[in-house]
Amino acid sequence: MPKISAERLGEIGRALFVAAGTPLEEAEIVMRHVINANLAGHDSHGVIQIPTYVERIKVGHIVPGAPWKIVQESSTTTVVDGHWGFGYVVNERAMRLTIEKAEKSNVAAATVFRQGHIGRLASYTLMAAQAGMIGLITADSGRSPKAVAPFGGREARLGTNPISIAMPSDLEGPLYLDMATSAAAAGKIALAVARNQPVPDGWIIGNDGKPTNDPRQLRQGGALLPVGGSEGYKGYGLSVMVEILCGLLTGLGFGVEPTGRHNDGCFMAVFKVDAFRPLSQFKKDIGEFAQYLKATKPAEGGSGVYYPGEIEHLREQDRCANGIEVEDATWYKLRSLAEAYGLADQLGFTEVE
Repeated sequence: MPKISAERLGEIGRALFVAAGTPLEEAEIVMRHVINANLAGHDSHGVIQIPTYVERIKVGHIVPGAPWKIVQESSTTTVVDGHWGFGYVVNERAMRLTIEKAEKSNVAAATVFRQGHIGRLASYTLMAAQAGMIGLITADSGRSPKAVAPFGGREARLGTNPISIAMPSDLEGPLYLDMATSAAAAGKIALAVARNQPVPDGWIIGNDGKPTNDPRQLRQGGALLPVGGSEGYKGYGLSVMVEILCGLLTGLGFGVEPTGRHNDGCFMAVFKVDAFRPLSQFKKDIGEFAQYLKATKPAEGGSGVYYPGEIEHLREQDRCANGIEVEDATWYKLRSLAEAYGLADQLGFTEVE
């Protein structure tokens, strides 16, 4: 696999999106989120998604430059219609507005519907944390095709339905949770397919309901399982709650519509820490709490304790310095897109990686 700098990957992605009809300002926002996912080690939400997004633009499932409309609001709440714009663009704007409202009113929330894939959820909750607030976000895939079987079933009825919460702190790297309520994000399955790798036990069942390690089985009538293994009813319960917040509260509904159009629904909330206690003391306490956890003696065979988000921070430092590995299948697709748009020479794809 070639190892490419974040700067070059950003340049490639921006050029491809602009060639596909995306305004430069939007292409920059999209690629900032995409590259940040790669830097954090979440390659399933990184540049592997670029060919999919370009295809969605071509078929009209993503509308670059789409209007952003508030359809209902109060001093603390907002309902946003993204009109099928890039989820990164629509959702980032919605989070900025929610932070502004929380700054004035201490607590604010928003729902967003009719937008494209919003990627890694921590991108948005970290915006709140950087503003000295607690950020929470949940997302589902609307009525697009499902990937996750409810606990005890074999047929996909739910999305991967992720949730993220981020906290302001004095730590060197941010402390946050960002997880799918399924055993793995669907993008991780696509990544395993692209890299021709098996997936761990407990991630997938085939269309016969039996466990499998073959990631290709997901697109052949199989399903992801809820997070939790034998205790998967817990992940299933979380997934149902996310579906309600992001599908039913937004009005997107549940199930699958015939078009198969990806449509991320989102619920977000922001809490101003100063409304509860002094921010500086809270941030200090978060840091001390993290160090208290890390001081735990390692389990046998373990590498010690990390606070939530620390591993991503360490990966980001490494990848900023040493580059990002891109699987050959994705690199080939990026090269093919560049050739199709007449950009291969400009983007340096004639070089031997």
